[in-house]
Amino acid sequence: MRKNATSLISQSSTGNGKLVYVPKLSFGTSGTGNAILQGDNLEALKVLAGIAPGKIRCIYIDPPYNNQEQSWLNSVTARLEYFNELLAEDGSLWISIDDREVHYLKVAADKILNRRNFVSTIVWQHRTTRENRRAFSNNHEYLLVYAKNPTAFKKKRSRLEFSVEARSRYKNPDNDRRGPWQSVSANVQAGHGTPAQFYEIVSPNGRRHAPPNGRCWMFNSPRMREYIQKDNVWFGRSGDGVPRLKMFLRDAETSGLNPETLWLASEVGTTKSAKKHLLQMFPKQPVFDTPKPEHLIHRVLHIATNPGDWVLDAYLGSGTTAAVAHKMGRRYIGIEKGDHAVTFCARRLRLVIRGEAGGISNLVQWTGGGGFDFFRLNGHSAPLLAKPS
Repeated sequence: MRKNATSLISQSSTGNGKLVYVPKLSFGTSGTGNAILQGDNLEALKVLAGIAPGKIRCIYIDPPYNNQEQSWLNSVTARLEYFNELLAEDGSLWISIDDREVHYLKVAADKILNRRNFVSTIVWQHRTTRENRRAFSNNHEYLLVYAKNPTAFKKKRSRLEFSVEARSRYKNPDNDRRGPWQSVSANVQAGHGTPAQFYEIVSPNGRRHAPPNGRCWMFNSPRMREYIQKDNVWFGRSGDGVPRLKMFLRDAETSGLNPETLWLASEVGTTKSAKKHLLQMFPKQPVFDTPKPEHLIHRVLHIATNPGDWVLDAYLGSGTTAAVAHKMGRRYIGIEKGDHAVTFCARRLRLVIRGEAGGISNLVQWTGGGGFDFFRLNGHSAPLLAKPS
């Protein structure tokens, strides 16, 4: 039986005294596996590595950046080894970073996490307005993605759901009984082709088609004939066009869309939209300058996790990762050193438990519920909330 995160953390606090449960800061249903840890994240990671190795399905971090100091890079990389210990075999690590630090961090992370475990770099359009004060308007940031085992991650990761725009690409010009479809190229690069993939295809009106120079057909001749017989090859309305394969919407919707590396603001939000959301929740409280939108974290967790999986954020900041994980039915551990672990993160999660309606709430039909437990590293004082909010 899998033990939830809270029971593991509770055992560690009684066993070695490094973590202290703070009931006055905990809220909602207990024993959910959701936990906020206040204290230095390096020390907290050392504790977690001892009690939950290989348990975390997804780690997302948004470390403070832009200071261009070597000490920053040393600080982040010192924590990477513990992330690797905590990740499940099919787990992944996602790191938000900007243009000034991404290349240095990539090289350092390759050495610690192993270059072959690098999966991809996501480009996120974090702003849509033009910046005219600099030589270039910097409208994007990055997410570096690493996997404990890239093969296991690829096998288990989730695809994206179809959008209205994606569905609009599928038509049915020949009234196929199987429904809307779109055509894709029937030929591929010839570099790895076999002799059986070089032949002529005869269209319904007798026109013969050879693969273009440097290309070969995707399948050998017998399999291509089978595709043609099953009406899975499109030769255009006149019947003499270059053969293309029919891909049906009903099949594509079942498998979903393969995630791309360009994430547009229209799909996952911007820093501005995230800040607006925070101001709606905390109109009288100073908020973070560059928070991440809930829709961005939703996409990360949708790809990298399933309901019930553990999510870790070692730089919890404004609490977005915990809030999104809570709404999506994931179990989470958030680590934050500052007092805003109490004055911001805990308050935000209280709102979430009570049914906070912003961010991804409509998308996931969130209406409230659940709970979290609050812990602090021994010796780290934590201010108490004056009243639940």
